[in-house]
Amino acid sequence: MSKHHSELGQREQDLLKFRRDSDTTAAELVKMEKMLEQTKSLMEKKREPTLDCTGYQENMVEDLEEKVRSSRRYRRNSLHHTQMLESQMKTVKGELVGTLDHLQELRNVLRRSQQKAEERKAAMEKLAAGMR
Repeated sequence: MSKHHSELGQREQDLLKFRRDSDTTAAELVKMEKMLEQTKSLMEKKREPTLDCTGYQENMVEDLEEKVRSSRRYRRNSLHHTQMLESQMKTVKGELVGTLDHLQELRNVLRRSQQKAEERKAAMEKLAAGMR
């Protein structure tokens, strides 16, 4: 049972880590989107850019767009993994509840068996004392 408990604890820690990572990635995504919008607006404001500057800005915009796409993919993957871990955690919790119920049943059976054994022992001692 402690194995299940430690596994559940580990899965909960993994889940928290993925949630933090997902939140961090989302914040980075928002920053990159703002930076992309600022860059686009700067490009639109500039009427006669030089070729070198334009090429640099286009590369920067493409890089930012790729980072945004990459961050979105990473976030989707993180959310999917988080959902899988949550599902596994629910399964483990269900198994733990079943195991706990079974252990309680076994404990009750053991108590009854011990009680019957003590009663039989007392009866045997009583018979032995009566035979003397």
